[in-house]
Amino acid sequence: MAKKEYSGVDPGAPSAEIAKEILKAKGELKTEVKELTNEQIKKIIDSFAYATELSLKAGYDGVEIHGANNFIIQQFYSAYTNRRTDEWGGTEEKRMKFALEIIDACCKIREKYKKPEFIIGYRLSPEEPYETGLTMTETINLIKVLVTKPIQYIHISQWNFFKKARRGEGAGIERLKIIHDVTKEKMPVIGVGRLRTENDLNKAMDSGFAEFIAVGTASMINKDFGILLKENKGDKIEVEIDPENPEKYKMATPFWKMCLEGFMAPVKGKVYKEYDP
Repeated sequence: MAKKEYSGVDPGAPSAEIAKEILKAKGELKTEVKELTNEQIKKIIDSFAYATELSLKAGYDGVEIHGANNFIIQQFYSAYTNRRTDEWGGTEEKRMKFALEIIDACCKIREKYKKPEFIIGYRLSPEEPYETGLTMTETINLIKVLVTKPIQYIHISQWNFFKKARRGEGAGIERLKIIHDVTKEKMPVIGVGRLRTENDLNKAMDSGFAEFIAVGTASMINKDFGILLKENKGDKIEVEIDPENPEKYKMATPFWKMCLEGFMAPVKGKVYKEYDP
């Protein structure tokens, strides 16, 4: 997932061969992908802890560990992207180890500075479409461990708040409902996904699937999204990006170009194809 043009080094992955296959299928294999060594893996864990320390020292209220959206933490847990046979792969327990060691390392920083009020959350994507990818069964197994950790919440990252499980535990039932049945009275959950209007948010809150509701594209399209809700002006909320008025969105050029491709959010005049992982 890393770009050599930004880092200056070849990207690393839990398992190099499948990483090369994925990049080749995307037409993006321009650099060598290297399998992370044990030393490099431990350095990444230490880096998460260091980022937590910097955030704490800078006065932040907390950090969210990004274990979602096919990035490195999810890659280690998924049997699709992790083909290792050492202590970091093979069994489900070993594939889960990377995520848990990052969580423990970040929590130790909070203990070191005696800042129990410092928030640590964990974000995950609940399912993968690949045959050997993550199922809801594995997601629930991870969540059962997460609720025993000294973190403050779990953030479920998906493109549709009401998406139903494909396979594994609870197939055919809303993913967030399955998850919330495990977490309720143990740990708060944040739900997100295709919530772009006031009605969308009310429906999500009324579902009882999550303690907190988050928005992504809605706040990209409407910079004053929260204010509109607070002032009961839900009818003023827009649901498409206007490509003719880029100054309205105040986005960096690379991100603006990505948005105009219609992947991140609906764009006026373009057919929007919802991503459905």
